[in-house]
Amino acid sequence: MGDVAKDLTAGTIGGAAQLICGHPFDTIKVKLQSQPTPLPGQVPKYAGAIDAVKQTIAAEGPRGLYKGMGAPLATVAAFNAVLFSVRGQLEALLRSEPGAPLTVNQQIVCGAGAGVAVSILACPTELVKCRLQAQSALAGSGVATLAVKYGGPMDVARQVLRSEGGVKGLFKGLVPTMAREIPGNAAMFGVYEATKQLLAGGRDTSGLGRGSLVVAGGLAGASFWFMVYPTDVVKSVIQVDDYKNPKFSGTIDAFRKIRATEGVKGLYKGFGPAMARSVPANAACFLAYEMTRSALG
Repeated sequence: MGDVAKDLTAGTIGGAAQLICGHPFDTIKVKLQSQPTPLPGQVPKYAGAIDAVKQTIAAEGPRGLYKGMGAPLATVAAFNAVLFSVRGQLEALLRSEPGAPLTVNQQIVCGAGAGVAVSILACPTELVKCRLQAQSALAGSGVATLAVKYGGPMDVARQVLRSEGGVKGLFKGLVPTMAREIPGNAAMFGVYEATKQLLAGGRDTSGLGRGSLVVAGGLAGASFWFMVYPTDVVKSVIQVDDYKNPKFSGTIDAFRKIRATEGVKGLYKGFGPAMARSVPANAACFLAYEMTRSALG
């Protein structure tokens, strides 16, 4: 099996592990991000992450925490396969000789390059996921946004293609998606490599055990969200914005309006669940990837 095929296989398994561990946290994150700003004197729909979990389970049962998982589950293989295979090919280009370990700076470059590639796939997938996750948060809020109910991932895609400008509608939010994926993946792979080298005491990290890989993967995932979280908030509100009566004209406009109406705090709605998700989900992803890659040779 060639290196590309190995990266594709290992990336697929790593992505599945990441999704299973992290999707409930992601659901709560999107609900907090997309809930309407309360009017003066009113309280928000969700008081915080724990309240969002309680309300979701009470209204929809435990399955509500996995709402919208169909879209990323259908594409998680392609997403992580692209991420890790593009990163692997860039590693090969940057190596001075086959098998030579890369520096942290080189891994940052590889991560950024992989981020460019996955943005194209992530944007429509994220749009479908966010629409499904957000509709229960917006239901009954008195806000026209997302008034249409979606029956599932394919229903979201059909309605967007039919009534929101065709294929272009599925790429709503591409700019903030790229602004998240490129620096986020650069930080994630850089921190992952730096942590591995620190734990290994040098650039040869081949002897690290599972515990060290879990630590490195968890820290890498946390660095992704710490680096780009406000961009993710902007992406989410743009992707669930009403097509016919948009609240935001673009990425910069969304950033300005959120900051003006909610302050800097508004750009960090759902930050707690995102960070809580990132550590175990990415620890699982990198561990599954490394173990599969090692098993394949």
